[in-house]
Amino acid sequence: MTRTKFRPCIDLHHGQVKQIVGASLNESNPEELKTNFVSDETPSYYATLYKQYNLTGAHVIKLGAGNDAAAKKALSAWPDGLQIGGGINLENAQDWINAGAEKVIITSYLFPEAKFSRKRLEAISSKIGKNRVVVDLSCRRRGNKWIVAMNKWQTMTDLEVNQDTLDFISDYCSEFLIHAADVEGLCQGIDTELVECLGKWTRIPTTYAGGANSITDLELVNRLSNGKVDLTFGSALDLFGGDRVKFQDCIAWNNSQEEMK
Repeated sequence: MTRTKFRPCIDLHHGQVKQIVGASLNESNPEELKTNFVSDETPSYYATLYKQYNLTGAHVIKLGAGNDAAAKKALSAWPDGLQIGGGINLENAQDWINAGAEKVIITSYLFPEAKFSRKRLEAISSKIGKNRVVVDLSCRRRGNKWIVAMNKWQTMTDLEVNQDTLDFISDYCSEFLIHAADVEGLCQGIDTELVECLGKWTRIPTTYAGGANSITDLELVNRLSNGKVDLTFGSALDLFGGDRVKFQDCIAWNNSQEEMK
């Protein structure tokens, strides 16, 4: 029986581990950036910690330029244990695998001029193998739909997140990563409707991020998705300066779910 598990993250901005309000990332207006947390620890510190507790499927996200060196240090701390995203394309995907990434997370590359490219998806899946590909379908709500947003969630694309989209793309990747960008970094609760839909739609491992603010959200996501969607905590987690969710409680949850399988 599939059960929801906690998946950690390492978000990098200007080479530092940070927690940022997702909707505030805008390179043309950097003064709008809202930062919840800047860590004194290195990216490799977090990678080593996740390795210690065997927290597989953790994602390292490079938010903009100036993060490659920090990302490579994290990957070297847990070779073949972390996923890497941010600026990944056909030309550099294999380089990141060679640098130690278990999988690469593809986002903006799939949307030239904000339009989904099947050709690009097929090309990168063919080049490195679908088992190495995670497709990031992070999205924003528009009416009663969720539309994929790229370019640090500032640019809306032409792709809707729905059953047909997930069915098609899952033929070319091994996982989905989906940030609910409207609630990312706000600690005001998850998008329950999106989580429930993802549980109905997905047939491959899927990780949701955005708004989680309580350890009980793990049970909530487990119930809403029938255990098919995993959950990432960000700003609410004590590792990132939060006071609502304890990292050790997340470890305990994962261990209890393993025992229940």
